[in-house]
Amino acid sequence: MGIEIERRFLVKNEDWKTQIVLSEDFSQAYLNSSIDEWATRVRVIDNKKAYITLKSSLSRLINYEFEYSIPTKDAIELINLSKYKITKTRYQLKINKKDWVVDLFYGSNSPLKIAEIELNSESEEIEVPSWCGQEITGMKSLSNASLAKTPISKLSLKHRMQFKES
Repeated sequence: MGIEIERRFLVKNEDWKTQIVLSEDFSQAYLNSSIDEWATRVRVIDNKKAYITLKSSLSRLINYEFEYSIPTKDAIELINLSKYKITKTRYQLKINKKDWVVDLFYGSNSPLKIAEIELNSESEEIEVPSWCGQEITGMKSLSNASLAKTPISKLSLKHRMQFKES
């Protein structure tokens, strides 16, 4: 069974950049619009690799996630047909022997930056880097699927202030 356990944080400064190991450009689209059900995501990475992913929230930290390689040409066509899209650069970092990523969003989700770490269990303890701000784990309005449908720039000022970086 595909299970993903992750924690997510807003990024409050640029201190993470000294720990970049790799970066990849992502174009992705969502083929359905309900964030309360299964999300069907199509993703192209660096115009070289493509995946279709089925994802559903099980709890605040845990998601079901099933991901399959598909032809890049098909993924690009599906992205072009979708109206729910995001683009971002994903930076991979190694911090205290743990793999972190920072997603830097473009377009109507700019200048949003989100850090994520995948865990082996819900109880796994981590040291949160100082450049991480507010924890947003489980906040559906800041999931990639939600941001594709309602970009951060389209959220009300009141809603955006809920996510004010600490």
